[in-house]
Amino acid sequence: MKKIALAAAVSVAATTAFAGGYSEPVIEPEIIVEDTSSSAAGILVPIVALVLVAAVLND
Repeated sequence: MKKIALAAAVSVAATTAFAGGYSEPVIEPEIIVEDTSSSAAGILVPIVALVLVAAVLND
């Protein structure tokens, strides 16, 4: 009788473990944030460098 009770308890535990079924894990997409810079910085540095070189050459 003990074996039947043990078998019944194991079968009940096994059915509740698989009650939800299988669902694939959800993978969230990666979010990439790019820093933007001002377009003035791209032209400002060469202009300042040109002014410094011109100032050195004129002395």
